[in-house]
Amino acid sequence: MDIIQALKEELQIGRNQVEAAVKLIDEGNTIPFIARYRKEATGSLNDEVLRQLDERLRYLRNLEDKKEQVIGAIRAQEKLTPALEKQIRDAATLVAVEDLYLPYRPKRRTRAGIAREKGLEPLAVWIYKQEAGGSLEAEAAKYVSEEKGVADVSEAIDGARDILAEQISEMAKYRNYARKKTMQDGLLEASAKDEKIQSVYEMYYHFSEPVKKLAGLRVLAINRGEKEKILSVKLIAPEEQIVRYMEKQLIIRPDGDAARVMEEVILDSYRRLIGPAIEREIRAGLTETAENGAIQVFGKNLEQLLMQPPIAGCVVLGWDPAFRTGCKLAVVDETGKVLDTTVIYPTAPQNRVEESKEIVKKLIRKYGISLISVGNGTASRESEQIIVELLKEIPEKVQYVIVNEAGASVYSASKLATEEFPQFDVGQRSAASIARRLQDPLAELVKIDPKSIGVGQYQHDMNQKKLGEALGGVVEDCVNKVGVDLNTASASLLEYISGISKAIAKNIVAYREENGRFNSRRELLKVAKLGPKAYEQCAGFMRIQGGKNPLDATSVHPESYKAAEALLKQLGHDPKEIAAGGIRNIRKEIADTAKLAKELSIGEPTLLDIVSELEKPARDPREEMPKPILRTDVLEMKDLKPGMILKGTVRNVIDFGAFVDIGVHQDGLVHVSQMTDRYIKHPLEAVSVGDIVEVKVLAVDVAKKRISLTMKIRETK
Repeated sequence: MDIIQALKEELQIGRNQVEAAVKLIDEGNTIPFIARYRKEATGSLNDEVLRQLDERLRYLRNLEDKKEQVIGAIRAQEKLTPALEKQIRDAATLVAVEDLYLPYRPKRRTRAGIAREKGLEPLAVWIYKQEAGGSLEAEAAKYVSEEKGVADVSEAIDGARDILAEQISEMAKYRNYARKKTMQDGLLEASAKDEKIQSVYEMYYHFSEPVKKLAGLRVLAINRGEKEKILSVKLIAPEEQIVRYMEKQLIIRPDGDAARVMEEVILDSYRRLIGPAIEREIRAGLTETAENGAIQVFGKNLEQLLMQPPIAGCVVLGWDPAFRTGCKLAVVDETGKVLDTTVIYPTAPQNRVEESKEIVKKLIRKYGISLISVGNGTASRESEQIIVELLKEIPEKVQYVIVNEAGASVYSASKLATEEFPQFDVGQRSAASIARRLQDPLAELVKIDPKSIGVGQYQHDMNQKKLGEALGGVVEDCVNKVGVDLNTASASLLEYISGISKAIAKNIVAYREENGRFNSRRELLKVAKLGPKAYEQCAGFMRIQGGKNPLDATSVHPESYKAAEALLKQLGHDPKEIAAGGIRNIRKEIADTAKLAKELSIGEPTLLDIVSELEKPARDPREEMPKPILRTDVLEMKDLKPGMILKGTVRNVIDFGAFVDIGVHQDGLVHVSQMTDRYIKHPLEAVSVGDIVEVKVLAVDVAKKRISLTMKIRETK
């Protein structure tokens, strides 16, 4: 197989782009580095396409390795023919290779194997060939042997049947037909093991849907229901059509004695061997496809969450709500340093509301708090009501934000949190995390396992390795898009930078603590285990404010400093202008970018990137994202009425819609059909996590805690 050509066709990109990307990956370059600093080579392929290419490259190389293993194994048995070798080499999937290898794979002891030991294979061949003349009983009688354990004619024929059933089941042609036909015309059925049991799977108690139309979300829900022993699930294949096809191919003489046996063999082969194997295979394929779709949605949601804009320049009070154990508070300054922590008991059972208010008022006055970050967990509603009352009683202008605290408890009990806040208990760490994730969501959320951040569905049912790799790639891309301040970034943040391992990230922090701040990117080469290759990969994503070279504060890579300095000199600018806020409109000073790029001995994409950085040094891409909604008043679910128009924040996007926080502690659902006037296949075409959207209330069910919303406001007015 020509892997380069296969990738070109799959990804719909140029062959030269594939070749360049593969070469760069093989040389040990990371995806963020290739996407950002090797645009000339790859034709500006973005990180998303490069990750797809990397994943498929690994699959196709694994496929080629598997082919060589299979060919070698069959050759060792002296059964490899030129035709079979060509079939294996032309196979496009691992499944196809496995189908071709099946007849030659070493087998455990089977019914067919036992029959062969009894010497019945020649009889199976006689039946398979269906030659004219001679009766089946007479032929079978030849194989009756007390010594070999064949008691009579009937037992001889049964053994031959077993051999034939296994042989037919191993023929790739028939497995492939059964697979395609089942995918095309099969049904997946689910039913309740006990209909009296109430569960979230009730919609699947009498469920049947064509395999080809099954939505990924349903596949995962049915799988979970089956795992929890609430649902019985089976795949209904078009058995009659498959068996008729096999009979047409295999029965040569319909009137002969052998034909009757062949009919029985074909049915047995399908029902006992082919059908169950295909069912397992199709269900595994459906699950894999559903998981891939869910992982993709999870990844998109995670990216939007991580790329939420930071709220800088505020002293924040982190509020981790609770009932019996009290609400934990942490005051965090503008840089994220924890100034104070305490515990208050305004909620049940203590209900020390006035005492708690006084403590919070003192903290606001003492530290100049302007923002309160409230976790959305248990007792959040009660905490919010107290905060709103308090804000009306003080002269200071303070606002609050409800923050998704998913993963805060995981972080606060982690080894990392213990190292970061050894003097705090779990609740205090959680409150500090809730405050910091408002100040800089990316810097704080990277400390938490991406799988613990609640923006996906069925994540615990998926292939955890695949999920972890995919989400790790999302975090890596986000961190590198934003870049990090080399002198303040935590080890948790640094380890996601291109080329930086966990060990090197810790070494960077250790070097900083021992030697003081970095004054130039070149100093990174003094860090233990950080060699030239790692430096090449990471340097452009590290920022140094107020360093020796103003370019160190930008995303211009050190390998392009010479070109950047020549550009500044040619246009009559001083590098110090970069530190002063950038050189606005420098792009307009360039008459011909292609010509200038050639003069500077760099590619045009690199020149344009340098110019963008000189205009807005270290521009944070998160600035373009919508800011969180800051609140000063509270709205309750009972206050909602159909027709009300509100602003809300998209908290989660799933296959059938999006959940929107409208400030009532119960997210409302905007079904995919209520998002736009045009048809969309998936909600991600219209919204992303973190988006601020205007919605209209369609219906409210207080008892079931359900809110139906629409984004098609003009249409429904």
